[in-house]
Amino acid sequence: MDKKQWQNKGAGHRGRLRDRFLEQGLSGFSDSEVLELLLSFGTPRTDCKEPARQLLEKFGSFSKVIEAPLIALQETKGVGPKNSFALHFVQRVASYYLKERLQGKRYLHSSREVIDYLVHSMRGLKKEVFTVIYLDSSHGIIDSEVVAEGTLNVNTVYPREIISRALQFHAAALIIGHNHPSGSLEPSPQDIRLTKTLWLVCHHMQMQLLDHIIIGDGSYSFADNGLMQSIRQDCITAIESIQR
Repeated sequence: MDKKQWQNKGAGHRGRLRDRFLEQGLSGFSDSEVLELLLSFGTPRTDCKEPARQLLEKFGSFSKVIEAPLIALQETKGVGPKNSFALHFVQRVASYYLKERLQGKRYLHSSREVIDYLVHSMRGLKKEVFTVIYLDSSHGIIDSEVVAEGTLNVNTVYPREIISRALQFHAAALIIGHNHPSGSLEPSPQDIRLTKTLWLVCHHMQMQLLDHIIIGDGSYSFADNGLMQSIRQDCITAIESIQR
């Protein structure tokens, strides 16, 4: 089979995949077929079936392929700058979409979407990232942003700066979240200490700290596991002790 015949065969295969998607969505697609279509956006005239299979074999899952750095993707034969850019772009677009769809929604009815956004934006990162989600007085979501990166503790996450940003957003409540690159979901002593510090600062500024969410191999909510209530009670007890 010459080069032209090979390209025509590949084009026909990709066309059938696109037709299936238009008719059925991703129902029935394998991870390899989804990756194949994504890779073809970067090189539409190249057969991407084998590179898609090799990427899955190398990284272990679809999500890990999408989250992989550009250089790591290009180590796979048949994956060049254009293919890897397509994968990287789709990952960032998905994160942008998940963030945008939160704005204006009530947190109490959208907590799962908040976790989805944090999981997508943080999972697989090699360093810790600290995100703040700003809410109005009825707990509608205003916006979110990364405020710190690296090893997170009370010395690297500055409550004063978080409150300053919250005031700029006219926020009445906050949700904070960060990732554990190790995958662990267990709150560390530093995590708990930082949450207490931020709760006290928010309380002083008449704001609410509603939750702290950890992203690792899954997600952990301080509020859902009773830890937020425990922190709140400890802080109130400390305030009352000082006031006596």
